[in-house]
Amino acid sequence: MMSINMAVIGECMIELSIKDNLTTRSFGGDTLNTSIYLSRLFPNNQVTIHYVTGLGVDPFSHEMLTEWQKENINTDLIQQMHNKMPGLYAIVTDSFGERSFYYWRNDAAAKFWLKTEQTEQICEKITKFDYIYLSGISIAILDEYSIDKLIDLLEQFKANGGKVIFDNNYRPRLWRSQEYAKNVYSKILSYTDIAFLTQDDENMLWGNNKYEDSIIRSRKLGVSEIIIKRGSESCIVDTKNERIEVPANIIAKQKIIDTTAAGDSFSAGYLSVRLMGGSIEAAIKKGHDLAGTVIQHRGAIIPPEAMKNAMIF
Repeated sequence: MMSINMAVIGECMIELSIKDNLTTRSFGGDTLNTSIYLSRLFPNNQVTIHYVTGLGVDPFSHEMLTEWQKENINTDLIQQMHNKMPGLYAIVTDSFGERSFYYWRNDAAAKFWLKTEQTEQICEKITKFDYIYLSGISIAILDEYSIDKLIDLLEQFKANGGKVIFDNNYRPRLWRSQEYAKNVYSKILSYTDIAFLTQDDENMLWGNNKYEDSIIRSRKLGVSEIIIKRGSESCIVDTKNERIEVPANIIAKQKIIDTTAAGDSFSAGYLSVRLMGGSIEAAIKKGHDLAGTVIQHRGAIIPPEAMKNAMIF
């Protein structure tokens, strides 16, 4: 079987977690989380994940590359920039368990991957892949010039027969205005084949609405497979031919340790089934199973051995 090639576009940041005057360092990023879980679910290389981003030449960037390569992520399309570094964010947890987030990313390397001498060559390679996966955050960190370049890439990619997968992940603070974000999202969705729409993010961007409104809007824009993620509630998937609803797994509250990357891991579980031709119902169940496993461990990326029950190939 030939390997499916998927370009995953995004940003990984240095993460500082501060609690009880103790600070730990790790790395985090929504599309990276999905990439790692998806790669683990395909140990036999049925799907090759090519991560697409910008990094520096600093020790943190080298550590990221080394860790991703250990996860069987292809790093050939990652640009290392001599005058840039990864962004950084801190999570501060108070005595009541509430988390606050602080970001330093204005000059992060990932924001510039579409503005270098290597950009055209990298985009040309991507247009020959089978899938592109990106999120609202992948787009929000870019300036208007880079967003236009990205849309040009998607247009050429689609013309070559590729399929686009988009996770809405809307973060208001990253956008200059809500109206501008709506405009960009609409353009991206017009090229999208599979859309992961977290209902809370849909409500923030488009105003409080029912999931049916999200389905109708996305369908009008041309999305053929629409996944409505609703956390602990059932997941709803709508296609031109059917609508499937599968309840989320019931997990005791005391077992839920950290919900970071729940949505990212759900997407990986879902895609691991659909990319191999599996049914929508089986894909939703796999997404629930993996997300349910992830939230019972601390951190976005859980140890590989904790995923044994989620492995399908």
